[in-house]
Amino acid sequence: MKKSRAHVTDHAVIRYLERELDIDIETVRRRIGRAVDAADVPMGASGVAIGRLIYKLAHDESGVTVITCIERSRPERGR
Repeated sequence: MKKSRAHVTDHAVIRYLERELDIDIETVRRRIGRAVDAADVPMGASGVAIGRLIYKLAHDESGVTVITCIERSRPERGR
């Protein structure tokens, strides 16, 4: 697909997903949060691998923040 001349912000992409594709972003946000919570991440960890993704994390006085998700570059062990 040819790249557009217009720059599209992440905010615009999120609104498009919500309004055009009827994706509930808050449900997605809760799903990500629950996955990270269930992984029982050690304090200070910079990331956690869950399924096909690595969730990159930041820590501060309010707790853990998921800052991005990236694909794993190699298969999980034991597969």
